[in-house]
Amino acid sequence: MNTPLSPSEGHANPAGAFSGPTEFADIIRRALECAAQQGWTQMVWCDADYLDWPLGERLAIDSLNAWAGSGRHLLLMAHDFDGLIRHKPRFVSWRKTWDHIVECRLCRHRDAGDMPSAIWSPHWAMRRIDATRCVGTAHLEPQRRVMLKEELDECYHQGSPGFPATTLGL
Repeated sequence: MNTPLSPSEGHANPAGAFSGPTEFADIIRRALECAAQQGWTQMVWCDADYLDWPLGERLAIDSLNAWAGSGRHLLLMAHDFDGLIRHKPRFVSWRKTWDHIVECRLCRHRDAGDMPSAIWSPHWAMRRIDATRCVGTAHLEPQRRVMLKEELDECYHQGSPGFPATTLGL
C-alpha cells in the first residue's frame, strides 16, 4: 500500500495503490472496519465470485456485525455466488441474519473476467484493476467514485436476483 492508513489508528479511509493478494485482502478488512466506525449507510460490492475476499474471516464478520443495523444497505453483485456459498460459511450465516439489509444480484450478462472487482460507498471506493495480480487502487476522489458507481449501476440493471438468504423447497 502506498499510503498505509489504518482505521484502527484513527485515520480516514485507506487510500492509494495496492498490489498482491495480501494487500487486497487487507484493504477490504480496513474498508469494513471504516464502514463500521464511520457508519456508512450504503455499500456496493462487486466481484466475479468473491473467492479471494476475506469474507470467511472472523475479523471481517465482526466488522460487518458492527456496521449492520437500521438504515444500512449492502448490495452484492457477482457472476456466480456458488463458490462464496461453499467456501465462506461465516459470511453465508451473516448474510442470512442480515437478509433485510442485503440485496444480491447475479450479473451473468458479463463474462466473469469482465466483472468489476470493487467496493463503492458514498464516501470511499476501491477498484481492483487486475484481478489475477490483485492490483488496484483505493480512493476518496468524488469523480472516480461517480464513474465506478455508474459502471456498477449498469451491472445492477442488467442483473437479476441471486443468492437468496433461504432456499424454499417442496
